[in-house]
Amino acid sequence: MTTSHYIAGHWVEGQGSDCISVNDPALGQPFAELTAASVSQVDQAVAAARSALPAWKSTSASERAAFLRGFAEQLGHRREALITLQMRNNGKPRHEAEIDLDDAIATFCYYAELAEQLPAKNRTVPLAAPGFTARTRLEPVGVVGLIVPWNFPLVTSAWKLAPALAAGCTVVLKPSEVTPLIEQTYGKIADALGLPAGVLNIVNGKAETGAALSNHNGLDKLSFTGSNSVGSQVMRSASAQCRPVTLELGGKSAIVVFDDCDVDQAVEWIVAGISWNAGQMCSATSRLLVQDGIADALLPRLQAALENLRVGNPLTEEVDMGPLTSQAQWLKVASYFATAREEGLQCLAGGHALDREGWFVSPTLYTDVPKDSRLWTEEIFGPVLCARRFATEEQAIAEANDSRFGLVATVCSADLERAERVADALEVGHVWINSVQAVFVETSWGGTKGSGIGRELGPWGLSAYQSVKHVTRCLG
Repeated sequence: MTTSHYIAGHWVEGQGSDCISVNDPALGQPFAELTAASVSQVDQAVAAARSALPAWKSTSASERAAFLRGFAEQLGHRREALITLQMRNNGKPRHEAEIDLDDAIATFCYYAELAEQLPAKNRTVPLAAPGFTARTRLEPVGVVGLIVPWNFPLVTSAWKLAPALAAGCTVVLKPSEVTPLIEQTYGKIADALGLPAGVLNIVNGKAETGAALSNHNGLDKLSFTGSNSVGSQVMRSASAQCRPVTLELGGKSAIVVFDDCDVDQAVEWIVAGISWNAGQMCSATSRLLVQDGIADALLPRLQAALENLRVGNPLTEEVDMGPLTSQAQWLKVASYFATAREEGLQCLAGGHALDREGWFVSPTLYTDVPKDSRLWTEEIFGPVLCARRFATEEQAIAEANDSRFGLVATVCSADLERAERVADALEVGHVWINSVQAVFVETSWGGTKGSGIGRELGPWGLSAYQSVKHVTRCLG
């Protein structure tokens, strides 16, 4: 694949030095190859976005909404191909790939509605002082760089791209080198819809391409989703330019199970929180805090549930969990299995890679994990669950909050008053009560502490791509 970059409305060949190998993780084998964009091509993409900005931000809100609805419709037309590609390149089971696509479609539809409401947001501001009038304008922040991860391609890019376009921004999108193909769909849709050239640009590459984009002085904003280590570099580059940045980073989230829960229901919520996308989620609830009164009944059933998960190739088998998406991630998770053995952790389920082709690991459960264990404190990004017991509500809150991350949490309790109280006390950006991790476009997404800066989704996602201007006029 040579024409793998979409710049100024044209598909162009990569001119960079890196070769990107696109793999099927269920087989551990490549099925496509492309050449990365060069630094010069990143410059061209930013210049194209800059050139397209004046006309695009001047389009009416209804025009932008029509393009967003077009993106949603076109995604739907490509449904089976996109689902298959998610399964093949990410290793997602079919039901997960279907939800990903539906999420992306819903995101474009939602921001089309918000775009149509934008004219009403520009309004007169009442002033206490006589003799003056003032009005508010919400304007696009400008040219934005979007850097998205490999664990939820198509989805995370929709969360950024849709509100950016709705606000009137122009975009340079850099997908992960692990999953570059599915993001190219957005360029194909732009062509099909007649989106003005330069409004959307897509450059593929590895670290060199990402650094060229995040360091580029032609951007007005950066939005990054990924690891804390790369996020800190993105933040440094943003600080050098004194420009706004949105960061959605890691997590080490807790799921708190009180002893009044239905055991089987609790097991379902716990398994979903650690096995979805093979645990490759910043929101994975990988720290299980279970109350003493239910622990002896819950842990054996949880062990059985994890051992009974069907793990395999989603393209050839009916599975509950697929492989890890990359060999690098497979090696990382395997290193934590080795650390667990060195620390002498008690393993109730899994704890090893699977003896088959591809990058598969077993769903894993460790119990009575010390609070200073690396497996308790560090983000693993795999289906590895660590459990500890607690006695009181106060202890559960304290241990859940004892983390450098603060992305999400889940609370499981039949006492809804207590569940709401605990949810309010948790230092995170999103809490589920008695639920799997259902994410809705109308709600916010983002965290506290080391889990990032800013919010995506909901009206907060749109405001992240807007600047506020006030115009004050003297009447005298």
